[in-house]
Amino acid sequence: MDNGTTENKDPDHQHVDIIQKSIGVLGKWHIWICLAIFLVKFGVAWHQLSIVFVAPIMEFTCSNTSLDKCDPDCPSHVFDRSVFSETIISEWDLVCGKQFWADFSQTVTMLGILFGNMLFGFLSDKYGRKNPLVWAVILQATSGTIAGFSPWFPLFLVMRFLAALATGGTMVTSFVLTMELIGTEWRTVICILYQIPFNLGHLSLPLFSYYLRNWRYFQASISLPSILLVFYYWVLPESPRWLLADGQKERAVAVLENAAKHNGLPTKNIKNDVDKYFVQQKAQMDETKKHKGNIMDLIRTPIMRMYTIAICFNWIVCGLCFFGVSQFIGQLAGNIFLNVVLSAVVQIPSTLFACWSTKAWGRKATLICANLISGISMILIGIVPAHPTWIKPALSTAGMFGLALAFPTVYIYSGELFPTMLRNVGVGTSSMSARIGSMVAPFVASLVTIEQWIPPLIFGVVPLIGALLCLKLPETLDCKLPETVEEAEIYEMRSRAKKTEKKRTNDVQMM
Repeated sequence: MDNGTTENKDPDHQHVDIIQKSIGVLGKWHIWICLAIFLVKFGVAWHQLSIVFVAPIMEFTCSNTSLDKCDPDCPSHVFDRSVFSETIISEWDLVCGKQFWADFSQTVTMLGILFGNMLFGFLSDKYGRKNPLVWAVILQATSGTIAGFSPWFPLFLVMRFLAALATGGTMVTSFVLTMELIGTEWRTVICILYQIPFNLGHLSLPLFSYYLRNWRYFQASISLPSILLVFYYWVLPESPRWLLADGQKERAVAVLENAAKHNGLPTKNIKNDVDKYFVQQKAQMDETKKHKGNIMDLIRTPIMRMYTIAICFNWIVCGLCFFGVSQFIGQLAGNIFLNVVLSAVVQIPSTLFACWSTKAWGRKATLICANLISGISMILIGIVPAHPTWIKPALSTAGMFGLALAFPTVYIYSGELFPTMLRNVGVGTSSMSARIGSMVAPFVASLVTIEQWIPPLIFGVVPLIGALLCLKLPETLDCKLPETVEEAEIYEMRSRAKKTEKKRTNDVQMM
């Protein structure tokens, strides 16, 4: 654990990071705050992945046994309730021509998360990080619980959308707050470890569902715990970076002094340092405005266009395949609870492995390997026989390992590829691509009802395309982050020149 600062030793920095200088890189205060923030990721996993147990495939027949189960003249359907006593499928008879609505309920969830990212991103910039996070957990608890006891399917969809909107809000505000508190040296590790509570949330879903076989009780059980997170209002600090950017000097000083005291660091110079910071920032803000980018800059030049296409497609891979495969696993033969446990438990070592591989192998090689593992595993699921029954769950577990490895890697990679003037818009656009993929995912997973091999084929080919596109990206490990588009393009051209020179040298040696 490092309570000191190292930023002032870096010649690439023109001035010391005021936050890092005041409260250290990573101390006891940071750890306790991060542990509190990380609790919100359980709800994120529960609401994003709950469709597996809210709308699992149920066997059914026509109440008139002389008719086909999807015959238009069938008066009603009889569902197999041996595993689940009630799901939204059996509750509202979402089968045959109405099967679309079951998939649509998950698309509504992902659409809500997309809008939640945008809405709460705006609110967190305007009102700070803490208050919007508290608003989001309250909305998540209330709307999610109401969804579980909705007497009508349209009301269920509306409440599910609002719960997802809140979930998107908790995602963006909690991540931003965490990253604005942690020192530079630990940001990559914390960004990856931030996914562990999500993995644990995924792992706990089968436990909820196993003991609560009715979707209504299950939905309430994953929604009500969010109300406990109202304690954030009294426990979490406001982001000192936001306070400084908003000109709230006194509140920023109070947060920094409190954090420094808990980390065992001196507090006497913090107020003077903040005063100096405001003087420096006034001059820098004018310079920043001159270099502010927009979304069109992502495709304006050939190199930036290549970066944007490649990284956005890999975000689509993560959104489409992670959530689609999670739902598809629930439809595989065998025990649904065990299948989901296996796919979830492997994500924890995968996330921890990402901490090592992104540093040892680099971002590019890690992302390529993750895509290859998930792609090949999913294609094999569509090829191998159904017996023995353990083969497909084992392959799906390997596929989830690759996807869980890809998610944190692509997040770090996209943040390093785009120059400072385009970083926010670049990462935001990339993340939006993932939401588009996740909205399509339930419809791809449901194709299993047509042919068993179609979903794994799609979930397998898409990551392989992502791996190929990664070949067009440079390695960013330990590289100085570019400030402008020009710097990013110079770095790319130098990388190409080094590759050409290395190839020429190897050819000469082989002659």
